[in-house]
Amino acid sequence: MTQDHDSRQGHHDHAAHTDLNTADGRRRVAIAGIVTALFMVVETIGGIISGSLALIADAAHMFTDAASLALAWFGYFFATRPADDTRSFGFGRLRVLAAFINGLALLALSVWIVIEGIQRLADPHPISGSLMLWIAIAGLIVNLISAYVLHGGDSDDINLSGALWHVMGDLFGSVAAIIAAVIIIYTNWLPIDALLSMLVAVLVLIGGIRITRRAGHILAQGAPEHLTPASIRSALLDNIEGINSIQQLHVWLLTEDKPVVTVEIDADSAVCPETLRSNVKQHLTTQLQVHLATVEVVSKPQANQALAGS
Repeated sequence: MTQDHDSRQGHHDHAAHTDLNTADGRRRVAIAGIVTALFMVVETIGGIISGSLALIADAAHMFTDAASLALAWFGYFFATRPADDTRSFGFGRLRVLAAFINGLALLALSVWIVIEGIQRLADPHPISGSLMLWIAIAGLIVNLISAYVLHGGDSDDINLSGALWHVMGDLFGSVAAIIAAVIIIYTNWLPIDALLSMLVAVLVLIGGIRITRRAGHILAQGAPEHLTPASIRSALLDNIEGINSIQQLHVWLLTEDKPVVTVEIDADSAVCPETLRSNVKQHLTTQLQVHLATVEVVSKPQANQALAGS
């Protein structure tokens, strides 16, 4: 009885800790998202007025950052919604679908920046270097503030970490714009604006590919990198007594941090099937950090009875 009480108490404490982390992460993402979105508008207007493609490219990157932060915020929001009759797993995968769409948008955006950059190299536009410099410096400050806000959150929160990496990537765009502005002010070499904007486009492209591949892998019910069927099979056979063989084993990701496993165990005749099922499920959830495990155990006597009956 005491053990059951301690288990329930520990589960309650863990849930409370998770709720606090979720609330804190949601607040941090909201602050960083609002700051990023507001300055994105300022940088877009400044890029148009100054004629700087690097600023416009950086503003486009900030738009994707704001979108990613919004997706992260909605991820926290949907995570709190309960499952219903039509969505028994809840609403977490809507965040994955949104991330996949966001990744495709990043790819299209990077292609547009490169095309525009090539056109600017062929036909340079006049650029106000001083205006560009001040806006780029302000953008760097905004990104530093956002990074500071996100960095203070839970380091194990994948949603928060992803948002932080987006903002850190945008720091590079701001630095590139500052370098381009300084070169234009002192040398009036306008091609540097287009060249550095295309460098930012490469960064956007890398991020788009990474997000699209990761989200697509989850939507295709791919297995986590650290939790393959082979590793699970090996862990169960090495650590759980009474398993003759594993007949069926499937693992996939519900969301980026929620692996799901279904497994069918062929049990030794001397082992209690219910005890074995409980041991396997406990090992999956506590040792391998599986979010949801469905375990079916078939013992030899049951198999023989079924064969005799047929």
